[in-house]
Amino acid sequence: MTKPTDLNRKPVIVISLLTAACLLGDSMLYIVLPVHWQDVGLASLWEVGILLSVNRIVRLPLNPLVGWLYGKMSSRNGILFAGILATCTTLSYAAAKGFILWLLLRCVWGIAWTFLRLGAYFTILEVSGDSNRGYYMGMYNGLYRLGSLGGMLLGGFLADRFGIGATSLFFGALTFLAIPFAFLLIPATNPRTQAENKPAGLLAIAANPNVTWTLLTGLCIAMIYQGAFTATLSYLVQVHNSSTIPILGLSVGAASLAGTLQALRWSWEPWLAPWFGRMSDGKYGRRTILIVTFVLAAILFLLIPLKLPLWIWVLLILAILLTATILTTVIDAIACDVASCSAQKTFMTAYSFAIDVGAAIGPLISFTLNGIWGPYTIYWLIAGILFILSLKWLVWPISIYSKDNKYIGQE
Repeated sequence: MTKPTDLNRKPVIVISLLTAACLLGDSMLYIVLPVHWQDVGLASLWEVGILLSVNRIVRLPLNPLVGWLYGKMSSRNGILFAGILATCTTLSYAAAKGFILWLLLRCVWGIAWTFLRLGAYFTILEVSGDSNRGYYMGMYNGLYRLGSLGGMLLGGFLADRFGIGATSLFFGALTFLAIPFAFLLIPATNPRTQAENKPAGLLAIAANPNVTWTLLTGLCIAMIYQGAFTATLSYLVQVHNSSTIPILGLSVGAASLAGTLQALRWSWEPWLAPWFGRMSDGKYGRRTILIVTFVLAAILFLLIPLKLPLWIWVLLILAILLTATILTTVIDAIACDVASCSAQKTFMTAYSFAIDVGAAIGPLISFTLNGIWGPYTIYWLIAGILFILSLKWLVWPISIYSKDNKYIGQE
């Protein structure tokens, strides 16, 4: 069992901060492109929508390929390659003009993100043990979201003041400066044995019910929080309240309030995600925390349609975002537990693919249902899914066995 030493923690921190630096340019675009799209040679807002989603689409077929490549290279080399790609794309935003060039850059960013996330997963598996896996996953999830926070808050301010070109150059330079730290501080681990990356390995783990439930749970959590709730939050604020909301004598737009609520989540995640991860490593265990949070989240989603005072309703939304922090951290830790007892790279590649599928279909399902049956339909469906998942994990826990078939425990 790996002890939580500073030596083990250092690579996780470095990868998290490098990922945060790489996210600066990507996150900036979600704020800047809808406002400055004409400045970069785009013809209409629908092109902005495609550019902000295409990087997720290209990740779906990339996951198996990148997972296979990690069987041939060390995690450090893959992460360094991703950092270089992210630097190049962010710097290129400064000069890019026209939809086709921007589409190409967003696809390249999709490649970079796939290498970053899988490289982080594999590194955490290398340096963690049963007693600290949740803590390390929480640390990673918390720290890398600083890039989203900085990119959106600082990026919007800088772009309005200095333009998208200067902002892109600044963020690209920050990303480039983070690369040497990754080279020096991330261990150059050897690739996994090729047996884990053969097609038979995928068939073997697919027959394992632990794998199936973990992948399905991860997909549902990503669909709910990364996809549906994130995509519809500003729409929800507008429908439930109005286009402008009076707060402390000021009129705040629905999009601004939604963005502020999301920013609050990213600001607390560096502190709370590792804390919840460490709690899941301890006496409470991941399964107990997962079940309790599923039930709590389901109740919170059922309360969304109620006509509550604004400050209580905002607290309700913040509580839902807190459950996102807990569930994402815990299911990632469970995925690492399952991977540590099976073909690691094969399973984590499948898990990354499941997360991307969930994040991609969430907005589509939510807006389709809202258009047919009303604005709160998706949240009732979400509550139902969360209740079902809580019952599954309560009645049918998964059993964790080591590679030599030694029983470790239940989750």
